[in-house]
Amino acid sequence: MDLASLRHRVSAAIDPEMRVQPGLSPFNRLVVTGIIGLIVIAVLETEIHVIRHYGWLMEALKIGLFLFFAAEYALRLWVAPLNPKYTSLWRFVRTPAALLDLVVLVTFVTPFLGLEASVFRLLQLTRILRLARLGRYSRALNLLFDAFRSRGTELLLSAMLALGLMLGAATLLYLVEREAQPEGFGSIPRAMWWAVETLTTVGYGDVVPITPLGRFLSAITALCGIGIIALPTGVLAGAFSDAIRRAREDRLHEHPHGRE
Repeated sequence: MDLASLRHRVSAAIDPEMRVQPGLSPFNRLVVTGIIGLIVIAVLETEIHVIRHYGWLMEALKIGLFLFFAAEYALRLWVAPLNPKYTSLWRFVRTPAALLDLVVLVTFVTPFLGLEASVFRLLQLTRILRLARLGRYSRALNLLFDAFRSRGTELLLSAMLALGLMLGAATLLYLVEREAQPEGFGSIPRAMWWAVETLTTVGYGDVVPITPLGRFLSAITALCGIGIIALPTGVLAGAFSDAIRRAREDRLHEHPHGRE
């Protein structure tokens, strides 16, 4: 086997977009296993008792995972120009996925550089985003992004309505409750925390109005919050349904004999 053929085989094994067969390649299944292992280690390292008894095992596993992901990253750099989406190594290196992988690799070596490692270790959790780019999850994620793009104006309008309602409710409660509760409603920014709690129907209860008018306005705000949350939910649900329908129609046009 010559070098060019080997490069194409490695590309098909590593890059899901270059794989002809459906599903994950054996190599990408191994990558998924490594990502899950990395996440488990990053979570367990925050528990002092686990580190005290199994710290040596964690370090050994991290060294093995670092070598594996470093080799995977190098192979992806080698085969990246074969993907028509990138055409060059530099375009691939600048992608968010490649930058994320590089950051994760850096987190492995921060303890040896004398840097505070706790925050860098938590960055390893971002590696879970790689799972969304593999196999059928990538197609589903693209459909979700298409839904966001197709309803961008409606979602922006919903966000503006929510912001306006939050600011208006906070201003009203500031005017009504500031004398009775200066610590909770003594300014509009303080009252905005209450507005966020009420509009999202979280209801922590740390800041609540005590005057009759304040309670009435709070009830109205809570009812409006239900509608504000339901509005973008309905928009996104409809857009996602339309994106799925268009994807199915496209597949039927591409494979007209595949209809059952």
